[in-house]
Amino acid sequence: MNSNEKQPRFALKIPRAVYIAICVLPAVLTILFYILRPRPGAMEWAAVNISAPVRGALGVISSVYPFSLMEVVITVAIIWVIYYIVRTIIVTRRRRGKLKILGKRLLPFFVAVLYVWGIFCWLWNSGYHAPGFAVKNGLAGQGVAVGDLIAVTRLFAEHANELAPGMDRDEDGRYIGNRREMLSASTGIYRNIVQEFPGLGGRLNRPKPMLFSWLMSRTGYTGVYFALTGESNINTRTPGFLMPATVAHELAHQRGVFAEDEANFVGIAACVTSGNAVYEYAGYLMGLMYLMGALISADYSAWAEISESLCYEVSFDWQENYEYWESQKTFDTGVAFLDKILTAMTRTVSDAVDSVYDGYLKSQNQELGLRSYGACVDLLVGYFA
Repeated sequence: MNSNEKQPRFALKIPRAVYIAICVLPAVLTILFYILRPRPGAMEWAAVNISAPVRGALGVISSVYPFSLMEVVITVAIIWVIYYIVRTIIVTRRRRGKLKILGKRLLPFFVAVLYVWGIFCWLWNSGYHAPGFAVKNGLAGQGVAVGDLIAVTRLFAEHANELAPGMDRDEDGRYIGNRREMLSASTGIYRNIVQEFPGLGGRLNRPKPMLFSWLMSRTGYTGVYFALTGESNINTRTPGFLMPATVAHELAHQRGVFAEDEANFVGIAACVTSGNAVYEYAGYLMGLMYLMGALISADYSAWAEISESLCYEVSFDWQENYEYWESQKTFDTGVAFLDKILTAMTRTVSDAVDSVYDGYLKSQNQELGLRSYGACVDLLVGYFA
């Protein structure tokens, strides 16, 4: 055979029926989810028999890696999407039959997106439409009495005052606890709360520190649980004294607590019963922030009295947390016009992220949207009162 002759190219021929099935399957999965979504029983079955075991297996696999697999997946996906869009534009412009070529290029893209969304619906969104943690554990209440709110707020303030001076601090009073040790201790903090709520039992995988923590801070988020890798990811740039509460919140998602207000409650309850002083303080301080936020409008005089009772360390930490998040809204590069542009961009992006996430939560039957992060007050008062 002449070496100059063209060699026949091997091409994998996919039967048309298989190709159609591959394209149709994600649409079927997604449509089926939306058909069954109004049925809590079906969603509970999916959360228990599909979501929990699959997310658990994914969490075990991702725990092998010390870095956030979620960040790798999302970064690669963003790069691929940009490349694919640019490549599609180039290919479409160079060839004839532009609409046909564009259709062939866009079909795999939309099928891939639909696969991701369909899988995400069954792994995570199903839990939003199943009976929640509060309902399953008889904690759903009918409101909060002001007297109970005051009593529980005082309780949290007293415990925070007791624990705050014992935290590792520098000469200025700033918290300097070891964050690596805190993350290492995280998988044991549920051992006591599980005795009361057995449904929270099971393996907990250590949370992952995020490489893009700076970006999380700029958008106003402290952590995220990613169902597609089963990982709890933590923003490590935030003030360290509240990080344990964030960790406990994201671990609650690992254990199948889907709603944000319920995850806040479970995380705080796990912290304050953990037997670990660092986690206990974070739990009481985080809970105190939520409780004080509700109390200021319910009984201002009680709020003022409790505010005055807070020790120096608690007040210092509270102020540092406020200043940190305020600092993430602005830039200080020394160039006025650049700072103005970057600040405007940051606020626009942060507002857009909040708007999208708020809409997402509401679309998944979380009627309070982002406010559900503060709705754990009812659960805290009902439980601790």
